[in-house]
Amino acid sequence: MISYDVTDAVATVTLDRPDAMNSLTAEVKSALLDALRRAADDPEARAVLLTGSGRAFCAGQDLREHAANLEAGRGLADTVRAHYNPIVELITTMPKPVVAAVNGVAAGAGASLAFACDLRVASEKAKFAMAFAGIGLAPDSGASWTLQRLVGPARAAELLLLGEPLDAARALELGVVTRVVAPGDVLKTAQELAVRLAAGPTRAYAATKRALAYAAAHSLPEALALEADLQDECAATEDHLGATRAFLAKEQPSFRGR
Repeated sequence: MISYDVTDAVATVTLDRPDAMNSLTAEVKSALLDALRRAADDPEARAVLLTGSGRAFCAGQDLREHAANLEAGRGLADTVRAHYNPIVELITTMPKPVVAAVNGVAAGAGASLAFACDLRVASEKAKFAMAFAGIGLAPDSGASWTLQRLVGPARAAELLLLGEPLDAARALELGVVTRVVAPGDVLKTAQELAVRLAAGPTRAYAATKRALAYAAAHSLPEALALEADLQDECAATEDHLGATRAFLAKEQPSFRGR
């Protein structure tokens, strides 16, 4: 259901349930969380790539399992707190850049997973759908937090309330995705981007993720104070010292994440 591979310092985590459009059962969500924790802790991985197999990225919650839970009186079976919240928090806070390769439909929680990633490469045939309101639910998996930071509060309200799908071109126009490429180039382009990040100053990338998340919910003086602290930390790294020396010597820097 979830495959894990590390190549060129990139940990690729693949939702591998193509017959069900990579929809998320409790078992899949537990396996996804385990794989992402493995990627976050893997010393061989300096960047992470999240994608889906087949024609979909992820169709969101498996509604057959969800319906069975409702009929049995279990409601949401605590899946938001037990599964979705920790998955999204891990993606957004892990000290490694995370790239989503959106190869097809990303709906509901599936779209939210893509939004939580740092960069998104989408197929020309990809579609994003905020399907929550359509089945009488509020947004989850961080969509209320991530989407408005990508497109602004007014546009996020429109997308979440109306649930109208976004095609790839419109998603690019709104800033939901980083790049749109031909369907056959999605994984290749996303891998190239992830490899580029893996070869870069990963300590600085981790600091950048912290700074962005913090600044989104704090005042300017508080954000400035954290920036100063993070710069002190980065200035003490081997990567910064080596890159400074390389710049003065008119050479290409080599980063080691230290």
